[in-house]
Amino acid sequence: MEGTKNENAAIWFVDRHVEEGRSDQVAFKESFGENRTITYGELAERSGLVADAFSKLDIRREERVACLMLDQIEYPEVFWGALRSGVVPVLINTLLSTAVYGAILEDSRSVCLIVSSELLDKVLPVIKNNPYLREVIVVGDRAPEGMSVYSDFLADTKPRQAIQADGDECAFWLYSSGSTGEPKGVRHVHSALRATAETYGAQVLQIANDDVVFSAAKIFFAYGLGNTMTFPMSVGATALLYNGRPTPDIVLRIIEQEQPTVFFGVPTLYAATIAKLDTMDVPSSNLRVCISAGEALPEEIGIRWREIWNVNILDGVGSTEMLHIFLSNRSDDVHFGTSGTAVPGYDLRCIDEDGNEIDVGGIGELLVRGDSAADGYWNQREKSRSTFEGEWTRTGDKFEYAGEGRYIYCGRTDDMFKVSGIWVSPFEVEQALVAHEAVLEAAVVAVRDEDGLEKPKAFVVLNVGVDESNIQDTLKEFVKDRIGLWKYPRWIDIVSGLPKTATGKIQRFKLREHQ
Repeated sequence: MEGTKNENAAIWFVDRHVEEGRSDQVAFKESFGENRTITYGELAERSGLVADAFSKLDIRREERVACLMLDQIEYPEVFWGALRSGVVPVLINTLLSTAVYGAILEDSRSVCLIVSSELLDKVLPVIKNNPYLREVIVVGDRAPEGMSVYSDFLADTKPRQAIQADGDECAFWLYSSGSTGEPKGVRHVHSALRATAETYGAQVLQIANDDVVFSAAKIFFAYGLGNTMTFPMSVGATALLYNGRPTPDIVLRIIEQEQPTVFFGVPTLYAATIAKLDTMDVPSSNLRVCISAGEALPEEIGIRWREIWNVNILDGVGSTEMLHIFLSNRSDDVHFGTSGTAVPGYDLRCIDEDGNEIDVGGIGELLVRGDSAADGYWNQREKSRSTFEGEWTRTGDKFEYAGEGRYIYCGRTDDMFKVSGIWVSPFEVEQALVAHEAVLEAAVVAVRDEDGLEKPKAFVVLNVGVDESNIQDTLKEFVKDRIGLWKYPRWIDIVSGLPKTATGKIQRFKLREHQ
């Protein structure tokens, strides 16, 4: 409608920086490889070319474009170009199986696939018989017959302005990480991106124009999308891109060579990096703050990281459904072992099984209300109705309410179990195990004993060089002393690794399935 404000997210996140004189500011820089960069001015132009390219292929408003891409310069070009044109990008996990790619492509009914050349072989078997795909664009130098390379996709195009869009219009999809099963298509609107920037980004992270941001979590993940694009682009800062697996060696090299001021990780990576630092000198850094999400951060990991770097890890809780973190510690209010307090702009409720709000010390499911909530799941009405209850979103996570607005993570609702009639949090037992110097990481599930009663069982990954003799008995006694007699794991399996999603969440349901 004429005179209506254009709320297309590309205007505020991209075009605004050009209008305000930040055209030459580097928006993204690739770490290692060719070290390519793109400025805000170049991103405005290139995303405009992408928008025109979609139009030339007759890819229309609200049609989906699947993005199976590594974290590389072309990703923000495609994402913002899609939003600019009203096309809906579907961000897809780069570490899934071929069969799951086939299911997601069919479920989303994407008419176009943009895929990094390194990932093409994984998805080729499910492209041929897909009934919806009309175009496949390969980000690379070569493409099989019937497909196009990205440079040809952009040939003979001219930059397009952002189309008129309402803040409530669907902008992009994410697929949930699948920590409890099959991934679900989660639809987000244009205004949700700015909502996370103006709440968590501005008021907790306190992102600034001179920040350099590095996220180990990839762009396809809601956490990584906010870290790498939403927050730095909200203020005209610079984000580092790394297209490989962020091992401790890589993370430490990037921290030393690129000197980021903000680092986003996950608990597993923090633990592994600390173990690596125990064998080497601590590199120089310019870190001012570190963030953790995806799983609750064990208290011992937070303490050790601060001892090493003199920098806090702000542990927080977010979800694909809420787009980013809504419950967090803050730089001036860090309580390791807790998930902090509500991010300004979000409201929280913690309720018992009857829907009543719990008292201090009680355990219940957390519900959240805020402007970044998803518009629902794609083609899963029953699941949408059970998760999105009016303004409130069920997180599926149980927390202990510690008072004064502070919450302690206990585990997924379906991971919790009772021992002797008392709720036991898998995370509490895991945190106790990780506090032992022999343990790198741990996962706990419920297993029935010979009497049919549920008791904790632990799967433990030991640090390198640990003597395994009598370690199970030692760990059992350690947990008893730390958190209570009834909570200790009755069985402990020593394993080489734990099943996880690509974003680092432990898949406890897989451990339960093999009991």
